Amino acid sequence: MALKYKCLILDHDDTAVDSTSLIHHPAHLEAMKILRPGLAPLNLKGWFLKNFDPGIMPYLTEELNLTRSELEEEFNIWRSFTSSRIPHFYPGFLEVLQRYREKGGLLAVVSHSQEDLIRRDYKYNSASAPLMPDIIYGWVDDHSKRKPSPWPVHQILDKFQLRPEEVLIIDDLKPGVQMSRAVGAAVAAAGWGHDITEIREYMTENCLAYFKTVEDFAAFIFES
Repeated sequence: MALKYKCLILDHDDTAVDSTSLIHHPAHLEAMKILRPGLAPLNLKGWFLKNFDPGIMPYLTEELNLTRSELEEEFNIWRSFTSSRIPHFYPGFLEVLQRYREKGGLLAVVSHSQEDLIRRDYKYNSASAPLMPDIIYGWVDDHSKRKPSPWPVHQILDKFQLRPEEVLIIDDLKPGVQMSRAVGAAVAAAGWGHDITEIREYMTENCLAYFKTVEDFAAFIFES
């Protein structure tokens, strides 16, 4: 059975790993305690919504008005949380990727997490059956080279000599949709990590498919 897509371009946080509730939101709470102690922090739903729209950097720079030095401190707080806590992959997700690779599929990651942490997560969670993506593009300071910029996808297409219609982007938030539109590639929504009405409705309307479960995702990519 031939694969529908030659390459999956995967988001990481809340698509592959359950990380926001364990890492990113607690880091936000800690940063707010230090940098904006007089301002109430976002709850978990609010944090998801800010990451969805307008995105984390516009929120930090335009809404919280963090200075350059405050952004550096916020980053250091975030890095301390991401370095000391390892998230788990959603049940069945790695098994789906392993099966996909065995059938000849390529695995790429485009994420706002840093590359070394993404590699750590895959190495730690797939220790019994090692699995590592073929290529990873993580967070970089240059916004022109990170999602939602199409630059990472163009690099993947060029490296593996693929056409846009041969890849499928999987993401849980709007940046993946924006990136897909810029390159003309299909995008599908990972809906198993959270269920927030505003996000679900947008992703359902703007994606090729909306997967409520990892099993739904598997059924779609392996459909003949």
